[in-house]
Amino acid sequence: MRSELISVPGDPTRPDEDYASVGLPASGQGGSIVVLDGVTPPATDQGCLHSVPWFTARLGGALHELSVSRRDLTLTEVLGHAIARTSDAHRATCDLSHPRTPQATVVLARWSEALVEYLVLSDSALLIESPAGAVIPVLDDRLSRVPHATLRSAAATDAILRNKEGGFFTAAADPSVASRAVTGTLPRSEVRALTALTDGATRWVEKFGEGDWTELFTLIRKEGGRSLIDRVRALERADTAGMYLGRSKPHDDATVVHVEL
Repeated sequence: MRSELISVPGDPTRPDEDYASVGLPASGQGGSIVVLDGVTPPATDQGCLHSVPWFTARLGGALHELSVSRRDLTLTEVLGHAIARTSDAHRATCDLSHPRTPQATVVLARWSEALVEYLVLSDSALLIESPAGAVIPVLDDRLSRVPHATLRSAAATDAILRNKEGGFFTAAADPSVASRAVTGTLPRSEVRALTALTDGATRWVEKFGEGDWTELFTLIRKEGGRSLIDRVRALERADTAGMYLGRSKPHDDATVVHVEL
């Protein structure tokens, strides 16, 4: 197995809110990928004493440990347990019912000698390559289907869309949200490689249209995740009129994890 992991903050003066890890159990059989994209809150009260990086470190650490130590649990159950563990760590001090309590998107993948399991929640992405070279994107597209006019208002988004039926879901304080994730299982023989990316890296495809998912995957394999992020940054700097990014951040935290099984 060969792996690469890189995460670059959107603003070097602010902490990176993404989390990423590759886990290998002591048995030497199989492993896991965890990638989280912390949701940046508005500059108002979020009902929580803790930062987004605190939350992603806690949730990511729990996912990392549980995904390799509890193979008796499905990935949906792993996510539910990890959210519950993280919520318990600050339930006594923070308002976990607040719609902007710290939260994150999730990509979780786990493999054994026989199977590859995957889970995606919200707008990060997982790419799965077959031995023949076909690249399959696993996406949770609910956020992309939300009317853009509604998303312009943080209050409206929080009231009717965020972690609501008909809207979109993130890992926040409610373990039951794990059941909303996109999940699946494939025979290990049908998977040659996996790539997990936060939306700061998928901009190359989703915002700028520089190529499709197969071309993005090929770029990472040939040149590495750093090259992809450097290209995204160059495109962001060139988009001075906001033609592609619109109201999105000029630069976003960008994380790439690539594993050759």
